[in-house]
Amino acid sequence: MTVECPACGHATTERTIDGTSFDVCAGGCGGIWFDWHELERVDEPGEAHGELLLDVPVDPGTVVDHDARRACPRCPGITMMRHYRSVKRRVEVDECASCGGYWLDAGELRQVREQFRSDDERRQVARAYFEDVFGRDLAKMRDESAEQAEQAHRIAHALRFLCPSYYLPGDQEWGAF
Repeated sequence: MTVECPACGHATTERTIDGTSFDVCAGGCGGIWFDWHELERVDEPGEAHGELLLDVPVDPGTVVDHDARRACPRCPGITMMRHYRSVKRRVEVDECASCGGYWLDAGELRQVREQFRSDDERRQVARAYFEDVFGRDLAKMRDESAEQAEQAHRIAHALRFLCPSYYLPGDQEWGAF
C-alpha cells in the first residue's frame, strides 16, 4: 500500500529491496517512509541494499516546508515527532509515536549512513555522550551511596551492644550492613 508523502503531498511509490518494501516520494520531494524497524536495515554504510535508496529522483520544483510538523502517513490523526537520529545531533528525522515509522527527507538517509561506520561505533559514541551528560551526577550518586553505607555501618558497629551476639554487621547475607 503506497502512502501520500507527508512532506509534499505527492503519491509515493513502493520500492522493494531485498524483500522489504519502502515508500519513496520519487518525482516529488525525494523523501522516504520507513515502517517500524525498516530504517535499521539500511542506516549503516555496510548495509549495501541501503545504497539503492540514496538517490531518489527529486522534482526541483517541489516545495517542502522543513519547519512544518508532519502527519504520519500510516496513522490518521497522528502528528510525528521531530528529533535527532543520533547523539551526534546532525540529522533530524520525523518519527510516529504510534506505529514507530520514520519519515526521512531527501538526503537525510545519506547523512544518517555517514554518521557511523558501524553499530559498535554508534554504541561507543552513545556511551561517551551518556558519560558526558550524566557521568558527574552518577559518580556523585555513587559516592553519596557509598558514604551513606559507611555511615550506616559505623552506626551499626557503634550500637552493636544492642544487637544479639550472633549479629555482626556485614556478616549476614540478609543484613543491610
